[in-house]
Amino acid sequence: MYEKELRQLGLTSGEARVYEALLRTGPSTVGPVVKRAGVAYSNIYEILNRLIQKGVVSFVIKEKTRYFQAVEPIRLKDYLDAQELKLNENKSLFLTLLPVLERFKSNLAQEEARIFVGASGLMTAYQLFFKGALKNERAYFIDPDYTRTKYEFFVKANRYFRKIGLRWNGIVMESCRNTYLVEDGKDIIRYRYVSFPLPASLNIFRDKLFILMWSDKPKGVLIQSKETAEHFQRYFDAVWKMAKP
Repeated sequence: MYEKELRQLGLTSGEARVYEALLRTGPSTVGPVVKRAGVAYSNIYEILNRLIQKGVVSFVIKEKTRYFQAVEPIRLKDYLDAQELKLNENKSLFLTLLPVLERFKSNLAQEEARIFVGASGLMTAYQLFFKGALKNERAYFIDPDYTRTKYEFFVKANRYFRKIGLRWNGIVMESCRNTYLVEDGKDIIRYRYVSFPLPASLNIFRDKLFILMWSDKPKGVLIQSKETAEHFQRYFDAVWKMAKP
């Protein structure tokens, strides 16, 4: 009846049921406890031993038979006090270790690649791509062409970019100049144009690279890698210098 509440106090499901069963039955051998608590007979001794270690169950031996009983419920507070003490000790240990462990942070690999499919998937990817973005923070993109599929997607996506206050620098082909999609994004995108081929549709933001592949069912690969993002950022900056406003 009180399993949920006892679990919130730190007992497992089995421990909570066995403890409550002992409260109701009084001193008992394992048989009645198993029946009332609804636990497997093969697990009962392990559960009882854990409760004994937590100080909320004890036992006596009568004629070579063990009788288990729940100790006074107030002892649960002793258990909680011990848990709180242990938690405080662990917090102190963590604060002591943190400066030492932080020295190795730069050695940790922060790389990840995830694939997203379909328009909804791409929007999810953009939300992850721009997680933590600040208002008026700038992202960068290269796009070799504009298609109907892109237009339908980015008209909606631009609303999201405006909502989070994002700004873009974008490089597109000269043939895209004055298209509906360019006109739609001019309030948040600073465009430049090139007449030579561009390699792919890709976005750069902080330590992330988002590569998009367009078809009837578009796909995107979201890569979190500082080294990769910096490599493509250098490429973008070089092309940006050659591109025309």
